[in-house]
Amino acid sequence: MIGISKSFGSTRALVDVDLQVRPGEVHALVGENGAGKSTLMKVLSGALEPDAGRMVLEGEPYTPRGPLQARACGVAMIYQELSLAPDMSVEENVLLGVEPMRLGFVRRAEMRRQVQEALRLLHHPDIHPAARVGDLSIGAQQLVEVARALAADARVVVMDEPTSSLTQADTEVLFKVIRQLRDAGVSVIYISHFLEEVRAIADRFTVLRDGQAVGTGVVAETPTSQIIRLMVGRELEDMYHRTRHEVGEPVLDLAALTGEDIPLDADLELRRGEILGIAGLIGSGRTELVRAVFGLDPVASGEVRVLGVTCTGWGPPRMIRHGVGYLSEDRKTEGLAGNLTVADNLTLSRLEPYTRFGLLSRSRMKEAARRWIGRLGIRTQGPDQPVDSLSGGNQQKVALARLLHQEADVLLLDEPTRGIDVGSKADIYGLIGELAAQGKAILWISSYLPELLGVCDSLGVMHRGTLSEKRAVADWSPEAIMEVATGGEIVADEITAESEDPLGRTGKGGV
Repeated sequence: MIGISKSFGSTRALVDVDLQVRPGEVHALVGENGAGKSTLMKVLSGALEPDAGRMVLEGEPYTPRGPLQARACGVAMIYQELSLAPDMSVEENVLLGVEPMRLGFVRRAEMRRQVQEALRLLHHPDIHPAARVGDLSIGAQQLVEVARALAADARVVVMDEPTSSLTQADTEVLFKVIRQLRDAGVSVIYISHFLEEVRAIADRFTVLRDGQAVGTGVVAETPTSQIIRLMVGRELEDMYHRTRHEVGEPVLDLAALTGEDIPLDADLELRRGEILGIAGLIGSGRTELVRAVFGLDPVASGEVRVLGVTCTGWGPPRMIRHGVGYLSEDRKTEGLAGNLTVADNLTLSRLEPYTRFGLLSRSRMKEAARRWIGRLGIRTQGPDQPVDSLSGGNQQKVALARLLHQEADVLLLDEPTRGIDVGSKADIYGLIGELAAQGKAILWISSYLPELLGVCDSLGVMHRGTLSEKRAVADWSPEAIMEVATGGEIVADEITAESEDPLGRTGKGGV
């Protein structure tokens, strides 16, 4: 890609960007949210036409007129925001537009064989090709996206945050597949905010900042601190800065909470000023637990108490009024109203300060939105910008800002840093610490063990719908967490906070 530029109105998303990727190479594309990574890849995949510049694929001019033509040329794209048809089956999504045909008819048996092979490579034959995609978990849908790229038999595969909804085990399987692709001569462009993943899988890297390429190099020869400096334009010394906070009285109590399917008989106590982490594999029941607490999923038995009041069976509006805020892991379809503005999304759950005599003051809404935009560093043209035109990480910041604007006492956060860059993560970790110091009670679900071990005060692990006893975070190691997550039982001699996980991530901070 040579001299690629792209503007949206007055916003210059890409400015004269060069990117060179070699055959059989894993090339990491890194940068903060809004740096232009996804825009550059949309140009490569034919979804956007550049304003200037040219592309060359294997020595020949490359000018795709759309994603389908790009796929026919051997360029496959896995988007950060899932681009699946929820009412279609897994196999229909994986081979959409490139179905095997004979005499005008789809070859269903061949179609299923190709999809089963792609899922087998991902170690997930349990995902049935005939299953409706909308019925799958977010993590399983992410795997379907990966399977679509594998089934394309591509020469260039672009992976935009492919592990954002995957467990550590699935991430390791994906890395094995990426290495197999590399060894077969396929070029992989890997976009990630997890720099330890970049170090584990990438050969070379390019950094984008403010729409410009500001550096490139060999991963093994470049310190992580130098990559971060290129990304954020500043030093980032303390990733998991801990703000001093005191743990007080209980504010959320769960007693034998059971959903229609999962969770199973969950007991939990969350105290004021406490950051309590919930780990576990995809499908273990973490999300179902907080959805049942918030009233999004039905409760079969058990009790939910918030601030001393029994709230079992309450719906979300009543829970919001009672001081409970929920951030969904699925911001695209559930966490945000994409066709509404940033200001609308920020204030939607608490409009009372902007109403008088039944009338809504949009000017005051926008002024409040501007304050939150500044506080969380949301990159936007202003409060009137549609939220679905923001980058994924900035959309996540809007969703988090809504809870803060809502002034919730209990924050239920499901994958709150998904798709957020390393600099913004550090800001959000600091913000969560400040909220705990103010007496907020925070329940934090994450698939990323280093942030759970680096930020939380205590930790519980879910396994097949059952929640373990919570322990102080110092009593956990990545190995012990995975032991409970995969087997439901803890091995006593694996309780150590100093050990490292297979990707080299530690429980003591770092990037």
